[in-house]
Amino acid sequence: MPRDNRISRLLHVLIHMDRHVERPTSEQISKMLGTNPVVVRRMMSGLRSAGIVSAERGQNGGWVLNRSLSRLTLLDVYEALGAPSLFNVGPGREKAECYVEQAVDQRVKATLERAEAHIRQQFSEITVEDIARDFESRMASEAPARPASFRCSHR
Repeated sequence: MPRDNRISRLLHVLIHMDRHVERPTSEQISKMLGTNPVVVRRMMSGLRSAGIVSAERGQNGGWVLNRSLSRLTLLDVYEALGAPSLFNVGPGREKAECYVEQAVDQRVKATLERAEAHIRQQFSEITVEDIARDFESRMASEAPARPASFRCSHR
């Protein structure tokens, strides 16, 4: 099963929106992500519904960031995506008759629920601004070694 990378892609877009590209269009974002504008609109719709971004129409239209990155957590973005499953494993059948399978499923389910709660807690403690500062720190440390044009080819 393919990995769901939407949260990483949206975090990438949000940082660019804040730092580099004011009011990007779905077309611009699609080029940045190497995907289709329809896919971008679908991904951004959850952020729009959550009030994180808005879409402005017209000649100078595009996507607008409605919150500062310091007030936006990974959990906010994750939930705006519909809180997709964090794990690609889980219990067996819904209504297992075998007592062994019931015991296994109960333990696996409880363990995954605790792990998910822990990850959600971690997500709530990290702001998108924290990640943006990580990016800026990387850029500053590599500045002498790599010309700006090689740091982010899609800007």
